[in-house]
Amino acid sequence: MRILLTNDDGVYAQGIRTLASVLEKEHKVIIVAPEDQRSAQSHSITLFKPIYIKKVKLEGIKSDAYSISGTPADCVRVGLEELAKGEIDIVFSGINMGLNSGMDVLYSGTVSAAIEGNLYKLPSVAVSAEWTKEGLNYEIAAKYALQVLSKIKKEKLLTPMVLNLNTPFNLHDESKPLKVCKIGGPIYDYYLSENNGNGDRSLKVTGRVEVEYEKDTDRYFLSKGYATLTPLRYDFTNFELMDKLRKCIEDNIECE
Repeated sequence: MRILLTNDDGVYAQGIRTLASVLEKEHKVIIVAPEDQRSAQSHSITLFKPIYIKKVKLEGIKSDAYSISGTPADCVRVGLEELAKGEIDIVFSGINMGLNSGMDVLYSGTVSAAIEGNLYKLPSVAVSAEWTKEGLNYEIAAKYALQVLSKIKKEKLLTPMVLNLNTPFNLHDESKPLKVCKIGGPIYDYYLSENNGNGDRSLKVTGRVEVEYEKDTDRYFLSKGYATLTPLRYDFTNFELMDKLRKCIEDNIECE
């Protein structure tokens, strides 16, 4: 298969090299990633300045690799339209340094890059590994990414879709199946860090919100030692409300 591989941690990040090393054993891979760290860029793209493309060499990787002076979404656009010329079967984004679970998907450059691939009518998979005080386990994430790719290929599921794969640092029991589930709740919290004396204040993201995880969500299963897989979609249309509004506004029927 022909794979476009990107991320939001930068082209030299360990996660993308780990995933590239396992994918390129059996597939043709082209790597197009930001030149530096672009986490939490969401789905932003570069509009008012040029995007610079540079061919780079990644240690231990034989696949062609390019750094882009843009966002993760830019990388997919440039990769598909300029470098791979559209000859791609599937897009992989990651392995991200840290989970992209719960509402993190709204802010994640990793997930947004996968969604950008889906806008080009390609199947896309975002891959993220839990970041702990003990470090990260990219090998587990790469193992599950290969498992998902093998299943997609075997079942002929090469249709436009976005899959969000997250893996915990420690799989408490490797015999546990990959859990297909919905996303969980909010992620980040803020606190007032300082007041400079002239009325200005600064706020800083402090980390994860400590809440009880809703059952059957990605955050819940990850806390239990499962890897999780969530199908996503970018159509934000509220179809139920749209039907109600159409009756109220277009048909001038009193809303209940």
